[in-house]
Amino acid sequence: MSPSLPPDETYQQLGGIVRQLHDALRTLGYDTVLQEVAHEIPDARERLAYVGDMTERAATKVLTLVDEAKPACTMLAEQGEALLADASADPAALRDYVRRSVEGARSQHGALNDIMMTQDFQDLSGQVINKVINIISRTEEQLLELLVQTAEQQPKASTELAGPQVPDKALKQDDVDDLLASLGF
Repeated sequence: MSPSLPPDETYQQLGGIVRQLHDALRTLGYDTVLQEVAHEIPDARERLAYVGDMTERAATKVLTLVDEAKPACTMLAEQGEALLADASADPAALRDYVRRSVEGARSQHGALNDIMMTQDFQDLSGQVINKVINIISRTEEQLLELLVQTAEQQPKASTELAGPQVPDKALKQDDVDDLLASLGF
């Protein structure tokens, strides 16, 4: 077991380790990879939010169109059933019903076209979702590669047990934060 180091020397050694890790990441090119990841994740989040907004607007529009169309369909069906049940239906009433049926069919055709056009976002949203999946997959691969490479470069951990830290010898979080701040982190 090695003797314990004074706090100043511990800070210097810790600072050296952090600097070596930072330099190693820069040498391996991972500082640019991490910067790319930092830019891609917010972009992916914005894309997914856009898809969610498009989906919500389309669903609202479709439901509104259906709610607007249902009463006219119900009315035409009820009037048609009443005319069928009346054996002595007035020819003028039949003509009026046929006219309203044609208008209703045209209106429903328009509503169906609107519903179809509202759903056209599906293709666009699928493309956006695929781009986000690619960003996430690429980011995951890069992070895994970084972890594997840094794990291979790490010295094997000692199996020797160090025992509990004595409270007056343990580093405080504020000390570690101050050290990292002094090193530019």
